[in-house]
Amino acid sequence: MRTYRASTGTVTFVVAAIAAAYVLGDAAVRAGWQSMMLLAPWVLLVLWALYVIGPASIIRMDDTGVRVQNMLRRTDFGWKRLRDVDLRWQVVFTLDDGTEVTSFGGPARARSRRVTASVVGDAGQSPASVRVPAGYRELTEIRDRWESADDAAAAPIRRSWDAPALLALAMIAAWAVVAVLVVRAG
Repeated sequence: MRTYRASTGTVTFVVAAIAAAYVLGDAAVRAGWQSMMLLAPWVLLVLWALYVIGPASIIRMDDTGVRVQNMLRRTDFGWKRLRDVDLRWQVVFTLDDGTEVTSFGGPARARSRRVTASVVGDAGQSPASVRVPAGYRELTEIRDRWESADDAAAAPIRRSWDAPALLALAMIAAWAVVAVLVVRAG
């Protein structure tokens, strides 16, 4: 199984989680546990949003097919349901039902590098020394996996929601409602 995920989303989430832990720890020390518990759902709501936008968006593939998750929406399909895969700004899967699934997580087209005299090099420069952007290498891996898929990889196209993330949102929202009621009451 291979998973592609945008590294910037993960880094942003980790930095935000460290900042959230600091803010909540500081609130517990300075204002007490009760005040920290009233503040926590709002901080967790921001973390939840950063998680959904960043690390939750992935491309996961194995020998049977692909799962593309964009924020809260999941699309699963077998390799035989795929008609084309391309790299525009992100990876775009064209399925046999005519829909296109653009992946927010995973390989992306990098900005082109400026060509300088040191990059151009000698006219006799070997093709092996030319660097291929990571997005194109990963697109090649996806295409190779697609082309090597056998006939058993014909799973239907299924679309669903990320139930654990939605459950976490419901719990945070309920906690926020309780926090507002506690503050209003007292």
